[in-house]
Amino acid sequence: MDPDDLSLRNETYRLVVALGRVPSAAEVADSTGRTADAVRAGWQRLHAAHALVLDATGAEIRMANPFSAVPTPYRVRADGRWWFANCAWDAFGICAALHVDGRIETACADCGEPLTIEVRDRRPDDTTLLFHCLVPARRWWDDIAFT
Repeated sequence: MDPDDLSLRNETYRLVVALGRVPSAAEVADSTGRTADAVRAGWQRLHAAHALVLDATGAEIRMANPFSAVPTPYRVRADGRWWFANCAWDAFGICAALHVDGRIETACADCGEPLTIEVRDRRPDDTTLLFHCLVPARRWWDDIAFT
């Protein structure tokens, strides 16, 4: 990843935290002094490098891992805000990325029973829970939105 793309990625993530949501290309352009087209071109390169995930149009961000730009079943209360995570794993990643404790609200993918997990000092309050991926890690990027 070249220095300009790394700088773009860092500013994009800084804005995620500052705004409490994934920023638009226009917002990143305003923040960086680039054009929205230049931001999108950089995001395309970052997408190709698996550094973020673009939406189906290729114009905006779908995932700035661990943050989701779209509503998901994985809600996280952290740093005084509600966030959406891309998956159960990323729900813990939000707390880690923000360096804060948090509360994860979701449901069991098997039975649908609601699950609430408190994260304190980087650890879940219930250590009996298991995380299961249907897709092997080596195949995640074949369809990362499904994974």
